[in-house]
Amino acid sequence: MNPTAFICATCGTQQAPAAAPPATCAICEDPRQWVPAAGQPWTTMEALARRHAIGWREVAPGLLGCGMFPDFAIAQRALLVRTPAGNVLWDCVALLDPATVAIIKALGGISAIAISHPHYYATMVDWARAFDCPVLLHGADRKWVMRPDPAIRFWEGERHAVLPGVTLHRLGGHFAGGTILHWDVGRGGILTGDIASVTPDRQHVSFMWSFPNWVPLPAAEVTRMGAVLEALDFDAVYGAWWDRVIPTGGKAAMRRSVARYVAAVTGPGPLGD
Repeated sequence: MNPTAFICATCGTQQAPAAAPPATCAICEDPRQWVPAAGQPWTTMEALARRHAIGWREVAPGLLGCGMFPDFAIAQRALLVRTPAGNVLWDCVALLDPATVAIIKALGGISAIAISHPHYYATMVDWARAFDCPVLLHGADRKWVMRPDPAIRFWEGERHAVLPGVTLHRLGGHFAGGTILHWDVGRGGILTGDIASVTPDRQHVSFMWSFPNWVPLPAAEVTRMGAVLEALDFDAVYGAWWDRVIPTGGKAAMRRSVARYVAAVTGPGPLGD
């Protein structure tokens, strides 16, 4: 049997090619994620292509979203940041089909892929090979790479310039290497995945160590994260899902959110009636 790069159907992470699926998914076994009661399910790129497709939407001028329909695994969508110096793919999805390759190549290809944290690594190696580009990951999360490849480049420290106007910042929190992308265009924007997760009201963000298992972060860590965000100039916040966008007023929303979070976890009591 030819080796297959199996994909976890719970988190969407692709594994190194093997003759059979792994016994477990290390990403899902970690207490930030979860394993279904029926056991760990696996799929392949070919199987996904039979049941899913990639859909596209313009999220903002110069910013295109692409995601899987119907939803798969965590159901995040990726963002293609378009700049005069090249395109950057922010975060990743598990499916990569010929139509998507053709669309992106027609738009100028991808200069680099940057990913917020391990839950969105998905099939990043297939994407990197299709567009002959590097994948930029923070070195603090290197142990979570399930499919090593020469295309993966680890960066260290607190800041990494990708292209003019596109910079990565380590925010931490959800993962030690949790990353956001600062996009210096217009009044500025940040792409946050769920490192600073836009809430359903689209007026706040929130922070968690584990979202599915409802484990919060310490107040001191969120205060530190807030200081990193305060140093950036931005108006818009683009979260991990289609409807999780704060199109304007994002800096004020971030300040309110950090203050609310710290008040909630430090007490002395409920925030309201």
